[in-house]
Amino acid sequence: YVMPEMAAQLVLFVVFLLMGEWTSMLLNLPLTAWNVVKVVNNRQFYDATEVFRTLSRHKRENFVKVGFYLLCFFYYLYSMIMTLVNESTADYHAASAH
Repeated sequence: YVMPEMAAQLVLFVVFLLMGEWTSMLLNLPLTAWNVVKVVNNRQFYDATEVFRTLSRHKRENFVKVGFYLLCFFYYLYSMIMTLVNESTADYHAASAH
């Protein structure tokens, strides 16, 4: 399931671009660029006869992706919490002004 992962990453990148979420877009830029390079060089598929010879490279690549997704998860969680806190603070100030 390599191509759906790449397509989802590209869609996420384009959504961030269109929504003006520049920090999130720049955070996703390295993995999107990596996926584009893999597709351009025709290395997006795993060959069953070659996979054990290149297992360490695939393993390292997947560990880096897991680390990247973990970093993104905590960044998105932090962004969501900050948005909720800022909205509730604005609502509190608006209610106390009346």
